[in-house]
Amino acid sequence: MAQNVDPYYAQRSDSSKHSDEGRTNPTDNNAVTKRLQKELMTLMMSQERGVSAFPEGENLFRWIGTITGPKETVYETQKYKLYLQFPNSYPYTAPFVKFITPCFHPNIDNNGNICLDILKDKWSALYDVRTILLSIQSLLAEPNIDSPLNALAAELWCKPEEYKKHVTDTYKQV
Repeated sequence: MAQNVDPYYAQRSDSSKHSDEGRTNPTDNNAVTKRLQKELMTLMMSQERGVSAFPEGENLFRWIGTITGPKETVYETQKYKLYLQFPNSYPYTAPFVKFITPCFHPNIDNNGNICLDILKDKWSALYDVRTILLSIQSLLAEPNIDSPLNALAAELWCKPEEYKKHVTDTYKQV
């Protein structure tokens, strides 16, 4: 009776398995590359308006994404660039995502870091680049002001005119 065991690890002790956890298995890297190529094709064929992403140069593990501000929000006329870096353990581990374009928002800090549960503890291997970008776009319209990274933005969220002024003043198209 055959077992579904990787022969590379079958002959090794448990302690050596743990010491290899941080190393990259070429087979795993190939699977991640194939997954990212598939996601790129899906994005390119998608009719989804307002989100796009492409690898940065030849490196398939680093992408530049773009989202447009959601309609009927203070972000509507703005276009934002984001940096996405995929780990070797993708899609089982969330990518690192950060705003390149300055964005005044309760859940985005001054360095572009994003507080979004699907990029942290609510990550699922079912998510892809498209769902990440759509989730961030949705976050712009519906922030979680109970868990802000930018306290000033959270405070001003309830004052639409002041909030809009800050959004406009801090926006710089990259």
